[in-house]
Amino acid sequence: MSQYKAYPAHKDSGVEWIGQVPEHWKIAPVKYHYDARLGKMIQPAAVSDRDIEVPYHRAQTVQWERIVESDIKEMWASPRDIEQFSVSEGDLLICEGGDVCRAAIVKQPPEKNMIFQNSIHRIRSKGEYGVGWVMRLMQHLRSSEWIDVLCNKNTIVHFTSDKLGSLECPLPPPDEQASIAATLDRETARIDALIQKKTRFIDLLKEKRQALITHAVTKGLDPNVKMKDSGIEWIGQVPEHWEVKPICRVTSVNDDALSDSTTGSTRISYVDISSVGYTEGIKQATEMAFEDAPSRARRKASTGDVVVSTVRTYLKAVAAVTDEYADCIFSTGFAVLRARQLEQSFLKWMILNELLIQSIEAHSEGLSYPAINASALVKLKSVIPPPEEQATIAAALERETARIDALIGKAEQSITLLKERRSAFITAAVTGQIDLRGEQ
Repeated sequence: MSQYKAYPAHKDSGVEWIGQVPEHWKIAPVKYHYDARLGKMIQPAAVSDRDIEVPYHRAQTVQWERIVESDIKEMWASPRDIEQFSVSEGDLLICEGGDVCRAAIVKQPPEKNMIFQNSIHRIRSKGEYGVGWVMRLMQHLRSSEWIDVLCNKNTIVHFTSDKLGSLECPLPPPDEQASIAATLDRETARIDALIQKKTRFIDLLKEKRQALITHAVTKGLDPNVKMKDSGIEWIGQVPEHWEVKPICRVTSVNDDALSDSTTGSTRISYVDISSVGYTEGIKQATEMAFEDAPSRARRKASTGDVVVSTVRTYLKAVAAVTDEYADCIFSTGFAVLRARQLEQSFLKWMILNELLIQSIEAHSEGLSYPAINASALVKLKSVIPPPEEQATIAAALERETARIDALIGKAEQSITLLKERRSAFITAAVTGQIDLRGEQ
C-alpha cells in the first residue's frame, strides 16, 4: 500500500483498537450516528388472530458482504413486529452471536414483510454517515481479532446491543467517508475478481488431476494400446490385456483396532471423516486422550493402506496413509484397504479413480446419511493392469500429480496473500493510516 500517502497530521484516538487517527476525524459511539436494533425472538406460533407467518433473516443468512436468500425460514409476527423489525434495501445486518460481527448490506429489495431474528442487529444511518462504513469497521475488528477482546472470548461470545451501540468508531467527515467507501468498494472488488480467477484456476487443476488419474488407471499410458469392452458400463473400454476384478480379489480389508484394554489416559491422534479429502488426502489428526475420543475412534492403519469412507460417501473421503499418519487411529467409518495381489504403490490410484468413487456413492444406501458396508464396497469391480504396468502408472501419476499439486499450492498461497492484502487495506482505510481522498 506504499502507493497511498499518509494524512499530514494525526491525533491519539484514545481507543486502543483504533490508535492514531487523522487530526480532523472524530471518534464517536455507533449509537450517536446510527440506529442499531436487535431482532425479534423466534415466535413459533400465533398469539393473536392478527399474527401472520413472515420470512426472517437469521445469522446463517448473513455472510460477509452478502445476504443468502436461498434458505429463508418463517416465524409468526404481529403487524407491530413487522413494522418494528422490518428489513429494507440498504440496511446493514450484523451477527450478534456465532461468527460475531459478520456483516452484510441488503442490496436487493427483500421479500414482503421480511423481518430479522434476535441473532442479528439491524443498522440504519441517522443522518449523513453510510452504513457501509460500519461494515468495514466490522471487517477490521474480525481480521484484527479485536472483536474477541471486545466481546470477551473467554465466555460465550455475544456482540450485545450495548457493546455495539457503545462501540467507539473513527468517523471522517461524511463526504470524505463516502469517498473512502467508494475507493474501498472498487479496490476490494478488484481483489475479489483476482481471487475468483485464481479459485477457478484451482478448480480446473483439480479437475485435470482427477481426469488424469481416472484415465491412467482405466485406459493406461499407451494411447495406441488395443482396447476391449470391460463389460461394466461405468468403466467402458479398457486395454485388452487388462483384467476386471472385484476389489476383494486384489486387496484385503484391514480390521485392526485398538485393544479393549486401552487405558483412558492413553494419548491418540485421531482422524475422522471430515479430516480426509479426495484431493488433499489426510489433512490433519487431532490429539486427545482415549477417554475423550468418540466411540468410533478405533481403527488402525499402516503406511500404504488406503482409507475409504463408508459413511457420508458423498464427501469422497479417500486417502492413502503416509508415514506421517501411520500411527494414527481412524474412525470406524473408514474401510482400510491393504494391497494383496497388487502393487502397493498402485492401490491408492486405483481407489482414487473418480469413476470408482462415483460407483461407491451409487451403491450407498440412505438419503441423508448414505453409507456402504465394507463387504459391499470390496465387491465392486475395478480394472487391474499387469504388475509391471501398475508400477509404471503409479510412478507417472506420482510425478504428474505432484506437478499439479505444486501449481495448486502456489495459487492457494497467492489467494491467501490477496486476502491478507484485502484485510490490511480495509484496516488502513477505516483507521486513517492511508489518505484515500481524491482516489476515486
